[in-house]
Amino acid sequence: MSSSDRTGFGEYLRRRRAAMGPPEPRGSVRASRRRVPGLRRQEVSDIAGISVEYYTRLEQGRVPRPSRETLTSLARAFGLSDAERDHLFRLGGEPPPEPPSPASVIRPGLLRLLRGLDDTMPVTVHDGRLDLLARNKAAEELLGPLTGVGRFGRNIAHQAFTTTVLSDLLGGDGGERFLRVAASELRTALGRYPDDDYLRSLFAELTATSQSFRDHWENGEVSVSRSEMKQMRHPTHGWARFEIEMLHDPERDHWIMLYTPQDDE
Repeated sequence: MSSSDRTGFGEYLRRRRAAMGPPEPRGSVRASRRRVPGLRRQEVSDIAGISVEYYTRLEQGRVPRPSRETLTSLARAFGLSDAERDHLFRLGGEPPPEPPSPASVIRPGLLRLLRGLDDTMPVTVHDGRLDLLARNKAAEELLGPLTGVGRFGRNIAHQAFTTTVLSDLLGGDGGERFLRVAASELRTALGRYPDDDYLRSLFAELTATSQSFRDHWENGEVSVSRSEMKQMRHPTHGWARFEIEMLHDPERDHWIMLYTPQDDE
């Protein structure tokens, strides 16, 4: 960290310490009045499990770069939210820790958005593991029923390499591009969650059962497409073009896909 970064880091620690309530006394009467609000440095260092001398140097901006272990301990000691913890890490010169897995529950407001767009456009939501979490009625009509079964039945990459539903929906060139994207996005997911048992098991199964997956995996592609135009075979309207936009909720690692129908030119 630069000197200005260290100053900002120390100021943040002081503000967080001042905002914390002092520990409750063991008896019913507090032994002494505090002249300043919040915790003392000794109390914070005790909670964080670091020496008071080192904590004092952190507040004074005299530590070049605290370790990730120290930052984690401080975030725990201050009871920081995920957003506050991430801010602390950035101030300390470290990237925020990755979550161990995506959230499994969709925000209620997002579900209301999906229902509100039933008559306007197809919308789907999947997580960072590539599991489909929700879709509205328009998306059900366009994409058809889920055909996957078992543990990976809702996984986009698993469906791509074990069924023909999505490939048939996109046609020859579109289907082949979809297989490339599915393999590359699974590589991205494994890169973000390298110790995730679900993703590791999915990768092992596809490697063991799908030659197509092995071939696409060997290409080593990594990408996340945020916007593109796709030709899709609509079950009632025939071939139709959709402009697809992907929006990301980084807090939960959820991806919202909006399929905007395009008029023929």
